[in-house]
Amino acid sequence: MKRLLIANRGEIACRIARTCRSMGIETVAVYSEADRDALHVSLCDSSVEIGPAKASDSYLNYERILGAASASGADAVHPGYGFLAENAEFAERVRRNGMIWIGPAPGHIKLMGDKASARAAAVEAGVPVLSGSSRLDNVEAIQAAAAPIGFPLLIKAVAGGGGIGMQRVDRIEDLGQMTTRAMGLAERAFGSREVYLERYVPVARHVEVQILGDGKGHAIHLFDRDCSVQRRFQKVVEEATAPRISERARAAMSEAAVRLATQIGYAGLGTVEYVYDVNSEQFYFLEMNTRIQVEHPVTEMVTRQDLVRRQLLVASGSSDAVPAQQDIGRAGHSIEARVYAEWPEKNFIPSPGAIEEFEFHADSDPHVRVDTGYRAGDRVPVFYDPLVAKVIAWDEDRDRCITRLRDHLAKVNVGGIRTNVRFLVDLLGHQSFVVADLHTGFIDAHRNALLPAAPSNKVAG
Repeated sequence: MKRLLIANRGEIACRIARTCRSMGIETVAVYSEADRDALHVSLCDSSVEIGPAKASDSYLNYERILGAASASGADAVHPGYGFLAENAEFAERVRRNGMIWIGPAPGHIKLMGDKASARAAAVEAGVPVLSGSSRLDNVEAIQAAAAPIGFPLLIKAVAGGGGIGMQRVDRIEDLGQMTTRAMGLAERAFGSREVYLERYVPVARHVEVQILGDGKGHAIHLFDRDCSVQRRFQKVVEEATAPRISERARAAMSEAAVRLATQIGYAGLGTVEYVYDVNSEQFYFLEMNTRIQVEHPVTEMVTRQDLVRRQLLVASGSSDAVPAQQDIGRAGHSIEARVYAEWPEKNFIPSPGAIEEFEFHADSDPHVRVDTGYRAGDRVPVFYDPLVAKVIAWDEDRDRCITRLRDHLAKVNVGGIRTNVRFLVDLLGHQSFVVADLHTGFIDAHRNALLPAAPSNKVAG
């Protein structure tokens, strides 16, 4: 592996470029018209323009990305997360073109990308699952399947991810309307109307286990993360390891994740996600992501492992790519806060625009890491996810880690756009967060305390 094309943008493209540089691998950036002057372009050794700003014409257009890889002489492709990271056809095309795909086998991407088949694989591996239905594509079948599951329940897109199209239904009278909405969203986002039903756990946490496999029957875990603090089914704050989880449940979740990865012969980095029922202390398979996660830095901070490096070693066939389980240790606690260009007070709607000030003090604390794809003077485009930075802190225990992260965020200054920085500071200081009384409805439950009336347009911290 000598020259790697990064089929992504923003902070994850910058993140991948840095590890490649440390390993002596040349990098090729791709960029849309909107990203011509983006940070990830300047961090790579070379770059290729791949089309207009609209993602479907650039970052989701794998013909153009494959053309860029060929023209640049790349011998490997890393997809990052989002965009084409879990597109089995793209992965297969990369391989057929004689390049190394930095990710699992296309068959595993397809298996886990289809939520119904992923659920079946989990059952076969003995991983607990919530009661639910098979794949469905019409209102009548969904109404028939809902009765034995009961309410509340979730309607989920079979081909979905990231919470897109997910609908909660609390009573049978709303099922028809919510089904129509869910299927419409699924078709627009994923090209398929198929959905499935799953029992909704009212007081639940979102806990996930990082796994790494060599594709030859050896897989390990790199412990767990809690990702319960979410808005619109999308994560905002993540931490490693998950607090207030019994060691019995923690061990069982990790063992189940490794068992699933081993059974299917998984190669590369992956994440097995669970719903954790706070009341019963039981866990249930949610999905498996076949890519690097946005929140991977918290795992890196507590294990001192470079997960991108591990991905590259697995893909290149290195004999020491996947260490023995006993060689993976953990120390301290880490928390990540996602800084978005958005209006928290206006239901978190995006706030794109020109960044006038961008002070994150990345070098002020050796135990705080800032991953970003932006600088002062850049513009946050309207075309992509509004994530502008991730601030990750580490300390010896959770209480100290919260304090370190809050103190750092309080010094952040972003001007020209709205951000959720103040919201994050308040959230991390909320007593329920401090005592780890976490669940996926955390933000809604504390909305009055966390989301006061909208302030002025000027952003400072």
